[in-house]
Amino acid sequence: MDLTALLTPDCTRRAVAGTSKKKVLETIGQLAAGRCSGVTGFDVFESLLNRERLGSTGIGLGVAIPHGRVQGATKPVAVLMTLSAPIDFDAIDNQPVDIIFALLVPEDQHEQHLQTLAAVAGRLNDKQCTRALREATSDMELFEIFTQCET
Repeated sequence: MDLTALLTPDCTRRAVAGTSKKKVLETIGQLAAGRCSGVTGFDVFESLLNRERLGSTGIGLGVAIPHGRVQGATKPVAVLMTLSAPIDFDAIDNQPVDIIFALLVPEDQHEQHLQTLAAVAGRLNDKQCTRALREATSDMELFEIFTQCET
């Protein structure tokens, strides 16, 4: 899975002020809606929130991968952000989260959704990659680090 085809610089943000999981999901909705024609920020937020109700997408080591299928979306969209301060995300290791990669896919792309999640999780499980992401000093540097990390 070529993650660089999903993530664009305009959906990459460094040092976002997120005070709660809900606020972060709302921010993701606003960013992603700009790339999904016919989909609102609320549609994205609702999809992510519904998925979180099934169980946290905090995978541990300060990383969360919120994801969902969005009715009306025509292509997959990703959002990458680091937070200015870690937040509680109900992660599996009970540690706060400061790196978030959100994935939104059209409702009918179940298989691609799973393959992409696996690729993202592999990349964000690399401690060298996550260390570099945390040290990024600009949105563009964050984007470049993520797209250059090996899976």
